[in-house]
Amino acid sequence: MSDAQPGGAEPSSPRYTLWQLLAYMLGLGSWGFGGPVALVGFMYRDLVERRQWIGEADYKEGLALAQLMPGPLAAQLAIYLGYVHYRVPGATAAGLAFVLPSFCMVLALGAAYRAFGGIGWMQAVFYGVGAAVIGIIAMSAYKLTSRNIGKDGLLWAIFLLSAGVTVITKSELVWLFLGAGVLVWLLRAPPRFTGRLNGWAASAPMAGAALLAGADWPKLVELGAFFAYAGSFVFGSGLAIVPFLYGGVVQEHHWLNDRQFVDAVAVAMITPGPVVITTGFIGYLVAGFWGAVVAALATFVPCYLFTILPAPYFKKHGKRPGIVAFVDGVTAAAIGAIAGAVIVIGQRSITDGPTAALAILTVALLWRFKQLPEPLIVLVAAVAGLLLYPLSHA
Repeated sequence: MSDAQPGGAEPSSPRYTLWQLLAYMLGLGSWGFGGPVALVGFMYRDLVERRQWIGEADYKEGLALAQLMPGPLAAQLAIYLGYVHYRVPGATAAGLAFVLPSFCMVLALGAAYRAFGGIGWMQAVFYGVGAAVIGIIAMSAYKLTSRNIGKDGLLWAIFLLSAGVTVITKSELVWLFLGAGVLVWLLRAPPRFTGRLNGWAASAPMAGAALLAGADWPKLVELGAFFAYAGSFVFGSGLAIVPFLYGGVVQEHHWLNDRQFVDAVAVAMITPGPVVITTGFIGYLVAGFWGAVVAALATFVPCYLFTILPAPYFKKHGKRPGIVAFVDGVTAAAIGAIAGAVIVIGQRSITDGPTAALAILTVALLWRFKQLPEPLIVLVAAVAGLLLYPLSHA
């Protein structure tokens, strides 16, 4: 029996406790490999399809909001899903639980990196893991597409356009999401008069930098201001922030060199949880433990605010035909961007025959064995990378 009632109405009481949601988000943050594309797919599979804790309409609203607002996609969706039944306490608990495990991991890796002057084995591990992750996110994108797009010709057109734009530009354009939402809204539920869309599209204040106003160390203030800006104005999935970070961290502030930055991105890709957690690793290399804390907080606090402030409007007005049509359009564009991101990431991770074989094998295994745990695939791929990388780069 589904969690959602007819017409998309919210059930009288949730089928799970806040502690159960907290435990799930901790688990997902601990084993959820694959970046934002895979993570949003895991949330759909686990919370909507299998456990039926979250209704289909609530999930689509959360995905649309996460795409429209700046910041990391998967973290914002986790925050919104926590908000669905438990409001601000649920959103806060879900967001912290989702981000905390990967933050602790990058802290440990940052300490090891500084202690041993680099992590040479990371390239070998990412060689295998990166290829397997392409297979994982490809399957996630397929499931999202088949479930949400269906046979709708208009949504398929938006999906294909968004996927093509993502592949060509290698970025996700918020104006495309907005345009898709407005197009479906006007075609399927045209407004009787303008001004019906309430303030849910309004921007939330950028508060990340303000949290650091009393910091004693100028370096921390500089870090906080930069990462708060990144978290407030970079749209798209976690991967979208990487070019912005490179420009600021390497070229403008010279906090890291090219090799260190590449290693920081690799750390984010081989650890579970949101890719944007690389900001914690960068912060650690620049200013130690407190640098990691400041960088991570400054990145995630804006996305938290951008999620919980518009959330009441989505909950109150999200079932209106115009809003439903708008969300359908944004969802189609978002899933198209996710599918396009699979190709963009694949171009970087599949570089030769062995990595292509690993990606294809991952898809085949996930297709054949529906319950095969992704962490096991990632572990085997990491071992394969350690064995194959020296041979392929001899």
